[in-house]
Amino acid sequence: MRRLPAEFEKQSFVQLIFPHGQSDWSPYLEEASRTFVAIASAIARYEPCLIVCDDVARVRSYFTDMTNLIFVQYQSDDTWARDCSGITVYDDTDVEIVDFSFNGWGGKFDASLDDAMTTALAPYYGDRIQPCDLVLEGGAIESNGEGILLTTSACLLNPNRNPHLSQEEIEKEIKNVLGIEKILWLHHGYLSGDDTDSHIDTLARFITSDTIMYVQSLKHNDEHHGELTKMERELEAFRRSDDTPYTLIPLPMCDAIYFEHQRLPATYANFLMIDDAVLVPIYGVPQDSEALEIFRNSFHAREIIAIDCSILIRQNGSLHCVTMQFPKETVININ
Repeated sequence: MRRLPAEFEKQSFVQLIFPHGQSDWSPYLEEASRTFVAIASAIARYEPCLIVCDDVARVRSYFTDMTNLIFVQYQSDDTWARDCSGITVYDDTDVEIVDFSFNGWGGKFDASLDDAMTTALAPYYGDRIQPCDLVLEGGAIESNGEGILLTTSACLLNPNRNPHLSQEEIEKEIKNVLGIEKILWLHHGYLSGDDTDSHIDTLARFITSDTIMYVQSLKHNDEHHGELTKMERELEAFRRSDDTPYTLIPLPMCDAIYFEHQRLPATYANFLMIDDAVLVPIYGVPQDSEALEIFRNSFHAREIIAIDCSILIRQNGSLHCVTMQFPKETVININ
């Protein structure tokens, strides 16, 4: 029986792709690198962190403590590990890493190297890689670990991903490959500046099998208010198998943050759950403290670690976007 584990389950390691000078981070490479170091160091306190990088010697020089850090050399296009990394599925007692196609969020950016990364790194994983022609990014899906998938129609049904497939065909493929029983579709919700076509991990996340954290907009004069309120109503209407509603935990909407006259997609929903901790993005705005308190009240058994992601959102992503967790029993082979 196939099953897509939830992020809140036990993990083997987390994968990052470190910034380099040939990526879009080049104008502020050192600032971005420091943010990635902070993320990797926080992860390494609890579990291994696999860092994919263009130059192992260069990247190792950023770290003083190498505990739980593993470095693998590979030349990437960019650093959005969530979207180009393999997605791990349990298949009875086996572990399978599904290598979906990645086309740069609908052909917006060159992604040939990122698309080839999982196959290139296959010897390090020690587990079977299963290629899949379906275009799918990790940030587009949320699993509750019990056969329920949460996603957005704006992304998964966008003709820039799989134009030859109908919704029914996309659903069938996802269910077969990932072991999903039911897909919950959100038809509303977006963030200004997000170029992923509304990835679910910017909007709403499972933190238990029956609890969803989501971004709430209470400011009527904010451009997101209408869409996020409609999204909230959709979440309230979802039902579990026993016909009870999901427990919903709202997260505040950040004050507007701009860079080069463009509003950035700052969101607290882009957090990362790891073993015994939750890494929460903050942005130097008044809502940071409120969001952190919500996380502390929601994750009593995990440490809450704030990571300043002000630099990451300049490239329209945040903390969850630059990471990919691999669940327990996934192997790293490093000679």
